[in-house]
Amino acid sequence: MTELLSLQDKVVIVTGAAQGIGHAVLSLALQSGASVAAVDLNGEPLQRLETQYPGRVVAFVGDVSNPDFARDTVRTTVERFGRIDGLVNNAGISRPAMIEKMELEQWRQVIDVHLTGTFLWLQAVGRHMIERAKAGEHAPGAIVNVSSDAGRKGSVGQINYSAAKAGMLGMTMSAAREWAKYGIRTNSVCFGLVETPMTEVIRGERFREGLLSQIPLGRWAQPVEAARPICFLLSDAASYIVGQHIGVNGGYHMSS
Repeated sequence: MTELLSLQDKVVIVTGAAQGIGHAVLSLALQSGASVAAVDLNGEPLQRLETQYPGRVVAFVGDVSNPDFARDTVRTTVERFGRIDGLVNNAGISRPAMIEKMELEQWRQVIDVHLTGTFLWLQAVGRHMIERAKAGEHAPGAIVNVSSDAGRKGSVGQINYSAAKAGMLGMTMSAAREWAKYGIRTNSVCFGLVETPMTEVIRGERFREGLLSQIPLGRWAQPVEAARPICFLLSDAASYIVGQHIGVNGGYHMSS
């Protein structure tokens, strides 16, 4: 069973890898034996990791909603490592505002990063994996889209974020239905409240008690607790899981 959970010798792209959930996924993937293409707008933390893990981490600095950046990163990663076995679409931003006050630019920025960005990387990596499948490879890889309970139950002050995260669930299921025949597994993870810089405001005193009261476990998730199910879905232990939305939320949202 330990071997099934391993990512030994796998090559994984992680977007939004400089902090929070993405950084935790990157770290756990490295511990599990993977090599990682680390993607983020903030290059400094990634370049430190590149130095710390020579030959196993390659930093790519850019905007995930730029189609040329996605395509070029995938091509360079394949040239460097020979293939891509996993993709974690994790990059995200927050531009909160009540619906009636939200500017169109706030809407567009969040949709561009979460929804368009996820599509671009899914497409670019998927094309590579399909080529390998057509060449005879049985199970060319796994894709994990990082969604949110906001996409399943809504979120006050974040209609842009909720809409994008809901869209990612539809994208996951569409890719799963189209690509399972190639042995490509596409799944989502839906987080509640993870203790990261992006959730700092809503974890503050104003909202803290009200939100914690809705979480049966009574605490926020730690980034490593978010990283574990992602790495599980990338591993061979999840070989028969396709098109699913895995809730990792301490009971914040429960579905039948």
